[in-house]
Formats: sequence, structure tokens, C-alpha cells
Amino acid sequence: MATGNLLEPPTASARARFADDTPRFLLTVDTEEDFDWNQPLSRDSHGIEHVPRLAKFQEFCENEGVVPIYLVDWPIANSDYAAQILTGPVAAGKAEIGVQLHPWVNPPFEEEVNQFNSFSGNLHRRLERGKFTQLRDMIEKRFGTAPLIYRAGRYGVGQNTAEILVNQGIAIDTSVRPLFDYSSAGGPDYRGHPLHPYWVNDEHTLLELPLTTSYWGMLRRQGNLIYPRLWRAPSMRGVLAKLGLLERVPLTPEGVSVEEAIRGIDIALDDGLPMLVFSFHSPSLRPGSTPYVRDDQDLDALYDWWRRIFAYLAQRGVKASSVKDVMASVQR
Repeated sequence: MATGNLLEPPTASARARFADDTPRFLLTVDTEEDFDWNQPLSRDSHGIEHVPRLAKFQEFCENEGVVPIYLVDWPIANSDYAAQILTGPVAAGKAEIGVQLHPWVNPPFEEEVNQFNSFSGNLHRRLERGKFTQLRDMIEKRFGTAPLIYRAGRYGVGQNTAEILVNQGIAIDTSVRPLFDYSSAGGPDYRGHPLHPYWVNDEHTLLELPLTTSYWGMLRRQGNLIYPRLWRAPSMRGVLAKLGLLERVPLTPEGVSVEEAIRGIDIALDDGLPMLVFSFHSPSLRPGSTPYVRDDQDLDALYDWWRRIFAYLAQRGVKASSVKDVMASVQR
């Protein structure tokens, strides 16, 4: 059975279609441990102090009519508090649980902790499978549901990831981040991958829902040629954005303004994307845990960002979706 390769861009025939023409969006939450983003990765230097904040965010999403997808890693899967907060909403269909693999904090612990090994797809096939299996099984045990969606931590898929996911019953991957290149740190280069959903394997049992990022500006059609060349002069990226020439806009509240996100939404919809995938990191719900939310004012701004984006999506006729909805509406 051909399971496909997530590192390779798909053929045109692999493009996934949906049963109707209504555009959709997913809200994915990288639900992970707190750690210092400015320090080297460690198996031990992390916490889960932000977990109680998930309760407020879940209530917020329910009030907005949005089903968040919590992509849970090992420290969160082992948190009693996280299970208490999320099990009820998951059982009621008001939230969904997926898998997110951070290999440096996920047993079995056999590899050296370093940048290269932080991309789980770089690990030996047996070790990547072992880590994934332990996490998947723990999530099903703790949250009472078999997860169907996966995101590799640091977007780090590898040659064997698709096969592992298919064999473990995962139906959707959302690790691919088009327009981004992580190869300088040993990770994947996704600049050649499309933004639209596509089937990873010929059997249509593994669907890729890439995270949504768009180039905006007069030079956006040349974005893949120009933007990567500016890594030595990052200030030039800001200059081009201010001049309305070129800007890379991922759909996240972390480092992206509402106005920028709306431009990204408009470009994606104008390009005919049937699915928009939003993301952010759960530690941002606690001030001081990420670079994006430093105080209570920043946290209020994060909630306001989501509130305004949800309103704009409704205005544009974009439907709040979920794993359940995707599975029911995608054509095989």
C-alpha cells in the first residue's frame, strides 16, 4: 500500500474536493507545555501552568459557535487538569482532540536532545513510531476518544510519518506549513507545497490540511522567489510590507495583527481555498509564557483578535468547521 510522503508536494490530481462550495475554517490549538523559547530545548525545563486557562478559552469558543481542535502533546496528555477541562466538551462535540508530537518530552527517550532531533520526522522510523504510539494511546485513554488529526511539533514530518499515521488510524495531517522553510535548522522545506487540501496517499485515507499562509502585496505572485532571499536582511521584509509590496501572512494571532490577518483571509478566499486553517500555541493563554502575550493587555488583545476574526469570517460566509465536519464533507 502506497502511504505517500508528506515531504513531497502532491500532484495536481491529489487535490481534495468538498461536497459543497461553502468555504470552511478550522481553529487548531498547539496544546503544549510551557518552556522558554529563547533557551535550548530540554526534557525537564518546562511546566503546564497555563492549563487552567484552557477552561476560559473553551467557554469563549463555545459562545462563538466554534469547535477548537486541541492538538495535545505528552505533558498535556498527562495532565489531570487538562483532562478534567476538555473531556466534557470533547464528549459533547464542542471540542476535538488531536495529536502533537514534541519528541524531546515524549518517551521513549533514546535520542539526544538537539535541534535536528526536535523534528520528529528526522528520528529513526522505529523511534518516531514508538513516540507517536505512546502519545496516541495516552490521549485516547485520558480524553476518551481516538484522535483522528495530527500535527508534528515544529512542523517536523519525515519520510516515514505518513505511513505511521495511516497505520495508527490518523485520517488528517495538518503539519505542512506552505511558504515556510525550516531546512536551515534540519527541518522540512514547505515552499513548494500548496495551500489547498490534498490527499497524501492514493487510497485517500490520509488528508492533508495545510496551515494557511498567504503572500499579500503587489509582488505576491513573486513571493516564493523574493521572500526567502531576504533572510539576511529581515528589516527589508518589514519595508516591503509597509510599502504594500510583499508580506507573508500566516493565520495566527501570534505576531499578526487583525488587519494583516484579514488581508490574508481575503487573499486565500480570492484564490479559491476551500479550507482556512488557523493556529496558535496554548501557552499564549497565560501572560509571560510566550513572546506574543506578555501581560493581561496582550491577553485581552488575543481574545479580541479571535472575536474580530470570527466576525469577519461570518461576514465572508466562511463556516466554522471541525474534524467531524471535514470527514463528512470531503469527497473521496
